Amino acid sequence: MVIPVHDVNPVRRTPWVTYALIVTNVLVFVSTPGLAGSVAGDSDLAQLCHLQAFLDHYAAVPQELIHHRMPRLVPTGEVGFGVHGPGCVVGPPPYDKSPVLSVFTSLFLHGGWLHLLGNMLFLLIFGNNVEDRMGRVRFALFYVVCGYAAAYGFALLNADSGDPLIGASGAIAGVLGAYLVLYPRARVWVLVPFLIFLPLRLPAWLVLGFWFGLQAVYSSGGGVSDAGTVAYAAHVVGFLAGMLLAWPLKPGTPPPPEPRGLLFGRRARPGW
Repeated sequence: MVIPVHDVNPVRRTPWVTYALIVTNVLVFVSTPGLAGSVAGDSDLAQLCHLQAFLDHYAAVPQELIHHRMPRLVPTGEVGFGVHGPGCVVGPPPYDKSPVLSVFTSLFLHGGWLHLLGNMLFLLIFGNNVEDRMGRVRFALFYVVCGYAAAYGFALLNADSGDPLIGASGAIAGVLGAYLVLYPRARVWVLVPFLIFLPLRLPAWLVLGFWFGLQAVYSSGGGVSDAGTVAYAAHVVGFLAGMLLAWPLKPGTPPPPEPRGLLFGRRARPGW
């Protein structure tokens, strides 16, 4: 696995939408009830029950998206005592939930710091150039559309799943797909774990193609996007949606500048 840290592809204007998305995701994360304690490792049962109820309310749930109905029982956020000891109480939903709207709210929910920071790193590196090429309004719409495509694509493959689907990964996968179409030859600085973190400058088509290949392989084994697993199939769908939506913009996209300096210990050649 490689970790991107920077791309050699300057933008013409400030990517305000990308920055706004990052700030919004961070603010939602730190204000999510019950999450601060679980991240710090000192959460109690009450906090976990509260978090579970919050996610069931605002996260996208595949069976709700496909069947358009709420389950009869959901976590209430309260702690109770049963025959097996203390646990989270379930009961009839105390709220009205729109499955379609839940996809939007789920794009700003994350299950932990690693989940959040990993997504925001990819968005920061690759989102600015895609926004620069599309324009702010079109990029914002593109981001949401890719998020919806990823969520519904995953739901179709897991129609009976009741696990909450959270995170911006599907939308950001769309950004990566668009970047691959628009700037395949842009150079990306990455860290490769090999005894130590080895810095390399690689073409975007190699970095993003490798990332997509991993998601495709992992998705063949299924998975869901709760705090412990990853919805790889949503990444695949979001990536493909991003490629398709960005394809009409490819002919008019100027190529990234040729970087100077060394590449793999030797001077980079034009067109590599």
